[in-house]
Parts: sequence; structure tokens; C-alpha cells
Amino acid sequence: MKNIAAFIGLMSGTSIDSIDVVAVTFAHKNLNLLGSYSHPMPAKLRAQILSLSEPGQDDVQLLAETDHCLGKLFAEASLALMTQLNLSSKDIVAIGSHGQTIRHQPPGIKPGFSLQIGNPNQIAAVTGCSVIADFRRKDMAYGGQGAPLVPAFHREIFHHPDKTRVIINIGGISNITILDPSSGCRGFDTGPGNILLDAWCQKYTNSNYDDEGQWGATGLYNDALLTQLKNHNFFSRTGPKSTGREDFNLDWLEQQTHLFDLTPADIQATLTLYTADTIAQSIADLAEPIDEIFVCGGGIFNLELIRRLNESLLQRTMPAIHSTARLGLEPNWVEACAFAWLAKQRIDMKPGNVPAVTGASRETILGCIYLP
Repeated sequence: MKNIAAFIGLMSGTSIDSIDVVAVTFAHKNLNLLGSYSHPMPAKLRAQILSLSEPGQDDVQLLAETDHCLGKLFAEASLALMTQLNLSSKDIVAIGSHGQTIRHQPPGIKPGFSLQIGNPNQIAAVTGCSVIADFRRKDMAYGGQGAPLVPAFHREIFHHPDKTRVIINIGGISNITILDPSSGCRGFDTGPGNILLDAWCQKYTNSNYDDEGQWGATGLYNDALLTQLKNHNFFSRTGPKSTGREDFNLDWLEQQTHLFDLTPADIQATLTLYTADTIAQSIADLAEPIDEIFVCGGGIFNLELIRRLNESLLQRTMPAIHSTARLGLEPNWVEACAFAWLAKQRIDMKPGNVPAVTGASRETILGCIYLP
């Protein structure tokens, strides 16, 4: 392949389980996925990121070293896919790197900020490609949440001229995008996705995630605990809103569960329903007819979660869910494709945010360019 004007998208989400890499082209506004790759996250580096993500744990030395190592890993992941597809740096217009979020503080009483690491200079130097990174802070400079950013991409590729669609993205944190036929686009974070499920599973099974939700399916959910978890003040906030590990983490979860005499599996079952119910309620609260609901993100592979989500939606007279694969894009690559598209928006000098989603005062071009 030569001179194909491809973009690479890099995504490492809240779950910190791997780096997703895609190579795409956008000829005539049509997304063409050339290839995809999932690069493993070394356990030591994952532990360092988790340490940096804990509220109150501040270590500048660890931050700098992890930023450097993660940048090299992002570069390795990009090169691995380029080799797989026989692409050279001349074939790549730019790499869009989300980076790894270690802190996210929406604007409020304290100033808002969002911090991603994964040194883009390192990626550019190793790959020989231009890199677009630092996507969130420009939106926040205009008073926005800096998140979620994927709804703009959802609008670009999933909009239907006659149907109102909801796109659910279940990563570490869940968010929804509402797309109406008039090209309107709204969205917000709904709360936990995999973040609590993964943390609880790792604590009690020594596995990074609950494979297909099989462990959670062995437990019985507890109504009292479910009600207590739903009392988190995030759910009383109105959109635009975003959240992260600062709100939902293992320490917070253990504070909620310590008075309950439940097995770890029962708590995992309750967390599964908690995630499903809070997503479903967020959609029901929209108080408008929804024609179709599609799901993307790693959470789609938790079969117990998806079963519970369908039940929760049915109880609220909402449509059953389908994978975004039905719309032509496999659910596990949607976010990485979104950051390849955001890189293209930056190169084309076009806005990448949706003020109705993030709360920014205006549309703005997102990302900074790092040349090789």
C-alpha cells in the first residue's frame, strides 16, 4: 500500500487493559477500517498508571517516567499495526492518540482539568509520523467538560436521517450519544461501565476482568446495596456531565459495601445490575421516543451485563440493543476510530467537540500537532 492517506487511532481507556490501534481512511466521508490491533499493557506499567490515577497519590517522578514509557508503548503499538498492514510513515497522515487519562476533574467549585499521559513526542520520534494529541484541554478552556468526545464521531458515522438513535459506549466509564434525525447530537457520561466490575474482580479473583460476566452471573444481586450505590451524587447532576476514577473507585466501593454481609460474587452481581440500570435510566430519563439503541466498547463482551442491560431497558419500554457491528463498525474499535477521526478533524482545521455534549461555550478545533 502506498500513499493511501491513512490515519491511525490510538485508544487506552479507563480499564487500562490494552492499547487499541486502528488504521483508517476517510475517502468521500466514508470510514474504511484498514486494520486493527490490540497491544497488551504490561502489568508493571498498568500498576504505575493505576497508582497515578488514585486521588491524592501525587508523584512527579513516577508521572514523568510513566509518561515516557507509555509513549514508547503507544509507538510500538502503532508500528506493530503498520507492519501488519505493510504501511510506512509516508502512508500515514497522522496518528491520533487519546493518551491515558490519569486525572479528570470537571469544572465546578474547583477549576476543571483533564490530564492524559503517553508522550506524543516519543510516538512521533519512534514512528516518524505526525501525532495529534491533547484533545480534551481546548474544550475545557472554553468551559467544557472535555468529555465525552466520541459523540461527535458517532454523529458523523451513525446518524440516520429518519430515526432517533442512542449509541451506548461501555468502557471503564459509560456514556451515551443521542442522535436525532435533524442532525442534533447530545450526550453525557452515565456513570460506571467496567471500572468497578474490573476492580472488584481483580481484588477477589486476581483477574483483570470478569470474562463474559460469568463470575457475576453466579451471584445474587442485593436491592439494598443497589439502592445505596445509586445514591452517589453523580446521578443527581444534570448534563453536560462527565466522570471517572475520581468518583468511582475501589476505595469508594469498599466504603459502600463494608456493612453488607454479602459474598464477593453477590456484590459483583449487584455491580453488574448497577451499571445496567444506571445506563438504562439515563436513556429513559430522556423522555423522548427512541427508535434504535446500539452498543460499543469493551462492555459489550460482558454477556451478563448486556443481558441485564436489555432487561433494564425492557422494563422501561425501551428498544432492545444491538452491536454497532450492525452499522458496519465492530464495537471494540469504535473509540480508536474516533480518535483517528479527531486527528483528521485537526488536520482539516475543523471542530471536534459538540458544545451540547461537553458544555463548552463554542465549537473548537481540538488537539495539538507533534511533528516527527
